[in-house]
Amino acid sequence: MWQVIKNLWFRDPKESPVMINDTAVRIRAGFLLVIPLYMGLTLWSAIFGGHWIVDGDTIKDTLDTDWDGHIIYSANVIRRTWDYTYQTWALLYGLFEMLAGLFVWSSRLSPTILIASFLARKQPAVWKPLTPKRYAWGLGSIMIMLCLAFFNPSTLATWVNTLAGHHLLPETANYMAFWIPLLIFVCIAFMWLEAVLGFCMGCKIHWLLVKLGVHKEHCEACNNIDWDEIAARKHTSSSK
Repeated sequence: MWQVIKNLWFRDPKESPVMINDTAVRIRAGFLLVIPLYMGLTLWSAIFGGHWIVDGDTIKDTLDTDWDGHIIYSANVIRRTWDYTYQTWALLYGLFEMLAGLFVWSSRLSPTILIASFLARKQPAVWKPLTPKRYAWGLGSIMIMLCLAFFNPSTLATWVNTLAGHHLLPETANYMAFWIPLLIFVCIAFMWLEAVLGFCMGCKIHWLLVKLGVHKEHCEACNNIDWDEIAARKHTSSSK
């Protein structure tokens, strides 16, 4: 337990490059999958659950008919409106978790990293570099921020307009693209692939950037380097 508190999911927080236990990463992805699933359920309810509600006490015959001879009635009709306060807090926590995993020092602030490291302590460690995972969590952060802006357009517009000193964004209309909430389902797919199949989209982005020459730091895990075996060989050689 002390080793988990000391190192979390890192093999050695002070080594370079920093290596993390992919077993714990996958456990954490399973925990955080709850957030996009909750948001997906919210969108499903908002789109398909907002039925019209008719107040029967207000139905009145207008004593008139339409062109097809149907009787026209008047009534008070209401429809559910959504308050995204809880969803916003869930997204903000998800954003905190994505950002917390980017650095060694901030990882100690993440409850899910501590819990995942504890649960993975008796499982065989699979060491992978931190850098490719940063691309995955950075991508997740961008998706979450876009969703936050979509669900809170007035709040964001007020902040932007206040900082800019003049009216840049409308405060009474949703100016975000209609397809942005669909990123929630993309996030569900990516996190499910990470948690269940161990497929990391961020690692693929890192590999592509290395291939294009944008990033010079290769992924040791992708190069099939067994660092535990190398360390064991060094220990054997030094003991002779």
